[in-house]
Amino acid sequence: MSEYLEPTPWDNRNFPLATFQLTEYSEAALQATEETEGHFTIKVDPLADKALLHKYGFYYTDTLLEPYCYRNTFLAERAGEVSFYEDYNADEVLAIAEEAFQGGRYHRDFQVPNEMADLRYRNWVKDLIEQNLILAYKQADRVAGFFAYQEENVLLLAMHKDIRGKGFAAPFAAACVKEQFERTNKEQLITSISPSNPASLNVFIGLGFRLRAGKDVYHKVNGNFL
Repeated sequence: MSEYLEPTPWDNRNFPLATFQLTEYSEAALQATEETEGHFTIKVDPLADKALLHKYGFYYTDTLLEPYCYRNTFLAERAGEVSFYEDYNADEVLAIAEEAFQGGRYHRDFQVPNEMADLRYRNWVKDLIEQNLILAYKQADRVAGFFAYQEENVLLLAMHKDIRGKGFAAPFAAACVKEQFERTNKEQLITSISPSNPASLNVFIGLGFRLRAGKDVYHKVNGNFL
């Protein structure tokens, strides 16, 4: 395999094609995708010249911003009265995940069938459950929300549809961030959010997060998903 193509087994298990991420943005790396069948991902600086990407058949799928927050700038007083549990019904977490995560870059990739994009996110959450990286929020002894974290990274968070749209998003996110600061003892937390999700972006900014330069994400398919 080319030195420019790094296999991504966490994606490959969900698709009929092999999946790779490019190790650099260069013509040599892009040329390597011409000689290999698969689905390819590359992340580039938003200000980079995109001419080579278009020349080799890559197309834009998303931009990932990187909100970050320091412990001393986090607005902890905005956290709601939320308790988190390590003991929860995994099926209830998966049910929330399947309904909540519909706007990721694989769902936005017109080459990828929606059911395969759904499978990718479902398997990712299963991995997080198996790695004990998820904490659940319960109401009436049922999972009403959850969040996943690893070290300083806020990986994802979601609420049950029954409690969304009722002004609880910011208190819930603040409670998640507060819990992560307490459990990890990190001085800084970071996450990744697409500009296509302004609601989440505004919630984190409202908790004291600031933005760093992001990355534009491009995909390419050399082969057939069907």
